[in-house]
Amino acid sequence: MSNFWAYLKTRQFRNTILLVVATTIGIVLIAFFSLSSYTRHGQGIPVPALKGMNVDKAMATLKEQGFNYKIDSVFVLDQPPGTIVEQDPDAGTNVKENRTIYLTMVTQLAPNVSLPDVVTDQSIYREAVAILSNYGIKVGDTTYVSDIARDRVLEVRMGGQVIKPGTKVPKGTKVDLVLGNGEGASEVEIPELVNLDLDAAKFAIRGAKLTVGTIIYQGAITDSANVVVVSQSPMKIDSLSTTSIGTRINLTVTQGKASDVPN
Repeated sequence: MSNFWAYLKTRQFRNTILLVVATTIGIVLIAFFSLSSYTRHGQGIPVPALKGMNVDKAMATLKEQGFNYKIDSVFVLDQPPGTIVEQDPDAGTNVKENRTIYLTMVTQLAPNVSLPDVVTDQSIYREAVAILSNYGIKVGDTTYVSDIARDRVLEVRMGGQVIKPGTKVPKGTKVDLVLGNGEGASEVEIPELVNLDLDAAKFAIRGAKLTVGTIIYQGAITDSANVVVVSQSPMKIDSLSTTSIGTRINLTVTQGKASDVPN
C-alpha cells in the first residue's frame, strides 16, 4: 500500500493523468467541431423577404437561392391576385439550403357570395354599408330619388342594372345604391295589384316607389311560390288614385296562379 501512495507522488503518474485529460479534451473538441461541420452550424442561408411580392417573382427568387417552396392561396379583399401575403419561415431566418419555404398568395379568382337583402329590410345607408361589407361587397356610387324615408335603400344596382337579393356576385364586387331623399310630399300612382302573383306585385310596388307592407295569407297555402293577390290596401279607386312615395301597400294573397284568378 505504501508503494501505491509513493507511485501517486511520482512524475510518471502526473504525466499519465495529464495525458488522459488532454486526450479526453481532444476527443471532445474533435467531436464538437466535427458535428458543427457536419450540420453546417452557423452557415444557414437567410430567407428572403417575399411578402408583397408577386408569386412569379417570389418563386424565381427562391429557386435562384436554392430553396424549395409550397404555395397555398387565400382570398384577401383589396389585395392584387398573385400577391404573397404570408411566408414561413419569416424573412431573415437562417435555414439550410434546399429548405422548403411555405407561401400564401392571394387567389386569382374571388369566391362568389349571395347579395344580402338590404331593400326589403328597409335598411338605411349606414346599415346597408355594414351589411354588405360583412359579405365582402363594396359600396360604390349613391343616387337619391324621391322617397318618404331619407337614406333608405330602395335599389341595389351593378353596372346600371337592378340586382335582386340572393344574386351571386364575386366577393369584392362594387355595387351602387339608390337611396330615398326624405321628401315624402311627392305623389305617385297606386298600382293595381289584384290578380298578380306575389313576386310581380312586390316588383310593381317597389317600381312605384312604394313599400311592401303586411302580407296576409288567406286559406290553406301549400305552395308559397304560387300565390296570387286577391286584395290590396290602399287600392286605386275613383276618389283615390295616388299616394305619397314610400306608402306601405298591404296585400292579401291566396293559393293559385295569376291565370287561375278571373278578371
